This record gives sequence, structure tokens and C-alpha cells, in this order.
Amino acid sequence: MWGLHASMVKLVDTADLKSAASLHKGRTGSTPVRGTTKSCSEGIHKEFIMASYNAPFEIHVHGQVPLRADTTFEQLQEALKPLWTYAGARSLADGAHSSYEEEPGIRFDAHEHVLQMCWTVTGDEDFRQSLDEMCMSLNELSQAGAPIEVTFYDTEFDEEDAEPEAQSRDDFLVMFVGPTPAAIMQVQRDLLVQDTINMMERHFDAAELGGVVAEIDKLFTQRFDALVSSLELGKPPRGPGGNHGGTAHGGGRKPRHLH
Repeated sequence: MWGLHASMVKLVDTADLKSAASLHKGRTGSTPVRGTTKSCSEGIHKEFIMASYNAPFEIHVHGQVPLRADTTFEQLQEALKPLWTYAGARSLADGAHSSYEEEPGIRFDAHEHVLQMCWTVTGDEDFRQSLDEMCMSLNELSQAGAPIEVTFYDTEFDEEDAEPEAQSRDDFLVMFVGPTPAAIMQVQRDLLVQDTINMMERHFDAAELGGVVAEIDKLFTQRFDALVSSLELGKPPRGPGGNHGGTAHGGGRKPRHLH
């Protein structure tokens, strides 16, 4: 859809592209063992274990990221370090297990060159910083754009015992990774189109929604053009004048587009 070299800038967009489907508070399955994982009990300090019992959130990370063919396990371990260290592990192998036994956790498919995540950890709001760091690192290893869904479940909220007006602090966000801004915007666009069509098909036939999709494409094209324009500010001016900037005849730099 758009062309942009990988050497430009990394982009991690945590915009609230919420899923059209409603979120359910409850989780099914076995009860997680907070503050530990299957293989790393020796690497967790007592203080971490005690703090995890009081963790206000149960955080689920879910996504599938296509990786470059030359990605090694060591590179992936370093990129995911913010996650497994948050879980109190000493390596990716130790921290890859989810708090729920039925979840596959974090897996690296070396044959298909894919990172698969279906992983739960207990924690607090500070986990968002770990997510940002992970996404920045995964950009360097990704082959194509991909969404990563993150759900925060409020462990302190009991729907049965809560007051009628009380609300949980559950939260849901989608983060995006990719080798270029264009790749990230493409997957953002695809997800938004999918959610929009799913919602509007309750009232309209799919054949009637071509104009809606065209407007979404127009918005992303405008955003991408603005990004390219802002990146051009770092390039040396063309034509006479060299490093002294543009001439007085309509030259100079383009205005920066802020978003």
C-alpha cells in the first residue's frame, strides 16, 4: 500500500483501536499460581513472590508476529527480555510459561519464523512500560506488521460482591509492531476495516460499505503522507544553497505535521 524504507524510523502506535467485540471479565480454566512460572521458581526472590500475590491485575498478552528468516533464539530472547524479567525469570525459557497451564505461553517457531504469544502474568500498571520496550525491540526482528492484544483483568474486582455502581478496572489495548511505519499502518488499517465492517454489517450489506472503507484508506493515506513529510525535515535541502537552506523564492523546509 505504501512504500517506506526500513532505515527511516521505528513506530509503535498504542492507539485505542478497540475490538468491536465486547470483553468478558471472567477467565476460565485453572487458577494461576501468582508470582511464579513452571520453570523459574529458583530465580524469583521472596519479595517478588509476596508482591505478586497482591498484584492488582492479571495481564494477558496475545499475538502472532512474523519474524525475519534470520532471527535467532538469542535475538528473540533479548527482544522479549522486558516480559520475562517482569515475570521474575532469568531467561526466556524460564519465563515463557503462562500462569495458566492450558495457555501455550511464549513460543518461537523457528521453522515458520513466527513468534506466538498466549501468555498471562500478574502485575500492575507498570507493565505497560515493559510492553513499550518489547515492541520497540520486536520492530527490528519483525518481517511484517502485526497486532499484539493486551488485556488487563482487575483481580480485586468481584462482580458478585461489588456494589451496583462499582466498575472493574479491566482494560484492553492493541499494540502494533512492524519493520517500517508503512507495515504498521497497513496492519492498523486492516484491523480497523475489519472491526468497522463487522459492526456495520448488523445494519448494512457488505456491498454497501465500499465508501466507508475508502474513507478509512483516505485517513491512513493522509497520516502516512504527513509522516513522510515530517521525516523529510531531516534531509539536506536540495538545489543551490546546500546546507544554508532554501532560497527566498518559495524554498525552505516543509512544515512539520504533528499527530
